[in-house]
Amino acid sequence: MDGLNSLKEAIIIYLDRSGGLSKLIEDCKVFKGGQQTEAVYRFSFDVNPSDVLELDATLGDCILHDPVKAVSLFQSVCYLSIKTLSLIDHIETENQVNVVLKPTHLPPFPNYCLDLSEFPRGYGPMRPLALEGLVIAMTRVTKYTQGARFLCSEEKCPCSRGFHHIRVHAPGATESATVRSDFTCFLCSSPLKEDVKSRVLGDKQLVELIHVKAVDVLGVHDAASLRYQSVTVFLRDELCNSMRIGHLYQVVGIPAHVHQWPNVTWSIEACSVRPWTPKCPCLVSNNFQNLQTAMACSPWRFAAIVANSFGSLVIPPGLYNTLKLGLLLSLVQTKDNPESPYNLDVLALTSETLIIDRLMRYSLPLASRGIHHTLTGDLLASLSRDEHGAGTANIHAGSALLASGGICLLGDLTTYKKDKMDMLQSALESRTVSVFIPAKKYGDDIDQQLSFPIQCNFWAVVDSASPSKRTARCDNVVLGSVEMGSAPLQLAESFGLIVQCRETSSNHSLLSMTVHTLRQAMSPGEPLYPACMQFTTQDYKELLAHARKLKVDMSPEAERMIHSYYMASRRVRSDSTQRSTVSVTSIKLLIALAQAHAKLSLRTQVLEEDAVIAVLLCESSVTLKHGASALVFPPNVVFPFALRDLDSLHQRDLALEESRRQILHFVQAYATCTVEE
Repeated sequence: MDGLNSLKEAIIIYLDRSGGLSKLIEDCKVFKGGQQTEAVYRFSFDVNPSDVLELDATLGDCILHDPVKAVSLFQSVCYLSIKTLSLIDHIETENQVNVVLKPTHLPPFPNYCLDLSEFPRGYGPMRPLALEGLVIAMTRVTKYTQGARFLCSEEKCPCSRGFHHIRVHAPGATESATVRSDFTCFLCSSPLKEDVKSRVLGDKQLVELIHVKAVDVLGVHDAASLRYQSVTVFLRDELCNSMRIGHLYQVVGIPAHVHQWPNVTWSIEACSVRPWTPKCPCLVSNNFQNLQTAMACSPWRFAAIVANSFGSLVIPPGLYNTLKLGLLLSLVQTKDNPESPYNLDVLALTSETLIIDRLMRYSLPLASRGIHHTLTGDLLASLSRDEHGAGTANIHAGSALLASGGICLLGDLTTYKKDKMDMLQSALESRTVSVFIPAKKYGDDIDQQLSFPIQCNFWAVVDSASPSKRTARCDNVVLGSVEMGSAPLQLAESFGLIVQCRETSSNHSLLSMTVHTLRQAMSPGEPLYPACMQFTTQDYKELLAHARKLKVDMSPEAERMIHSYYMASRRVRSDSTQRSTVSVTSIKLLIALAQAHAKLSLRTQVLEEDAVIAVLLCESSVTLKHGASALVFPPNVVFPFALRDLDSLHQRDLALEESRRQILHFVQAYATCTVEE
């Protein structure tokens, strides 16, 4: 008894120091002065076990290893506090107090961590554990029974009135464990009947969590002999809607066995949820640091050499440099801020789809998360019936949602059917996934439409030499659309950056790839290009990880150039009705390109030189979509020369300076007049 009293004293001291008593008083004000006695009064407390251990080691050990006993102690303390301070008028028994303890953190030791890739499960202790994972599916929010009041059917029994038989939800308990018809009175063993009017309901949501490395199966990584299995996490009450599909979270929860005869399911009752970001090396290698120092004389050279040497394991250096720069910029413009509106999708137009697809596959593992979508998989989302007894709709993430904060590689759009293309176009334009849930099929009263944001960049390739077979051309096709190959113009317009992979000599690119493939086959493992091989794939991964974390600010010069070019371009490309064919999304593309180029150059400020690259890439995309304007550049204006030595870098700088003067002259001539929005 003395031990219990000392633990209760420690609880009072901890609640007083942590603000728990003040929270209890505030929560009781809701029930103060009520005319009707509630069956259950629910109170939740955030508990930091480390603080409790410093106060009382025995109490801290109880919270970490015997959560049922800890809840009972907190329940007794809360009931005594309510009665002593007269916080609730009509409370009668301690059974009416339902306490939920939510450990916010756990000691950073292996025994308190749960690795979702380890098996078997279910043989460990039923105590709080910490786990991390990726949300791949979730249900709608439904109701569950927090607590219920039962009365004895024998009228002469004292338990036929009052609050002697109160049942509350326990971790892992199903609805039938809390409410059913075969309970008996502990005094006279007569059957109990529920007082339905006193039932207290709460919110419940089921989430499927899986190890983050499981998405490697959906990427282009080599298949490993590992097994990954998702675990069901129960979110209740205030934790509902705290997790989103495709995001990473750290969950502190209690493992539980959910009994659904004849099966037993192992699941987690969540206590606390917070976003989680895996730790990754973000140090720039010495090779790139030395290169940055050597190329400090020009704001364009570092990014140019990085792009020129990129992918030398799959294609020769200098080949498709504009596309490689676009892919690097897209890789940089992810994970910076999942809520950022500045997405950078890339569509490659080429007659060599196999080579470009190989380059994109090589680049995908360099993303913070890369998903390779297959034609047999779901691109956006799918529905199934929940298997845990609720019968509600379970929403499964498709490739686009699983790639949140990363890249979704679509592959060759020529292989997509028209309905898939229409679905992709709608997703690209709205940046959302809409899921329709029919009420009749999933046991609801009304139909529901849920929306989930798309927070990834899309990569795709189109065979520009292939004629369209499924999509009829419109009569008012504008100049420039003939280069889109088999992709519908409307779908191509939904992509931000469109790159035409057309070298000055097709025979030169074919010869280069032939020599590259033969040398790889004849001398496997040997460096084919020593000057480029000093930058390894790991060097690029660390460089991109560091660049993604940079926070950049727009300089006044860059902001002025982007805004002026956008206004001038809208004016030049206005049709006879004074409506511009250049959409508002173009300015988002310009900002995304300029920011990404600054990050790739390892700068924290977007310079006017970054804006020049953004304008050149954007103008090239707009020209492919809508035809040329008064601002005319050669096809390979970003990389007009092969970067073989310092002299070629100097020639490129001069060409870009000339392009800057053209842009300034263009905006001075056309940006003075406004365009009707």
